[in-house]
Amino acid sequence: MGYWKSKVLPKIKKVFEKDSAKKAAAAEATKTFDESKEEISKEFEEKKTELEPKVIEIYEASSAEIKTLVKDPREAGLKKQSTSVQKFLDELVKIEFPGSKPVSEASSKYGPAYVSGPIFFVFEKVSTFIAVEEKAVEAPAPETKTEEASTSTEKEIVVEEEKKEEAVVAEASEKTEPPAKVEEAEPPKP
Repeated sequence: MGYWKSKVLPKIKKVFEKDSAKKAAAAEATKTFDESKEEISKEFEEKKTELEPKVIEIYEASSAEIKTLVKDPREAGLKKQSTSVQKFLDELVKIEFPGSKPVSEASSKYGPAYVSGPIFFVFEKVSTFIAVEEKAVEAPAPETKTEEASTSTEKEIVVEEEKKEEAVVAEASEKTEPPAKVEEAEPPKP
């Protein structure tokens, strides 16, 4: 028991202390960011028109995972895509997106998982531009959807007919083949 207390336990504590120190520092960075949210929101509203084309360009150039994460921010996605999240934040820093610089610095220093609140705040601001863009794209779409709907129903009918034909062929082949005789082994005699 002495070896356990003197050698093993201190090493385990040391590992967890590093992690808790990192969490505490990340919590402090998050708290500082939360205090400056109002200023960031005001700056965002002032620069909104000049930022919109730049943000949309960065968003379009980003990966599908980042696009999904911006639209639907989730903690698990943030952990899985930490490197691409950091790259996205760095791109926002280049265009001087409000609040992106302190978030990017905290994310690179502590990891995106520890500063998820500020990252999601920035993603929320980015998503305001994305929602506007998607609505503009969806407006002309209803005219083409009626044509696509009729062709898709025709395709579904063709596919269903093919499946029915395959089922009929499969049933016919089952009927022509005699069932294999299964010989049961006799139980051993005592």
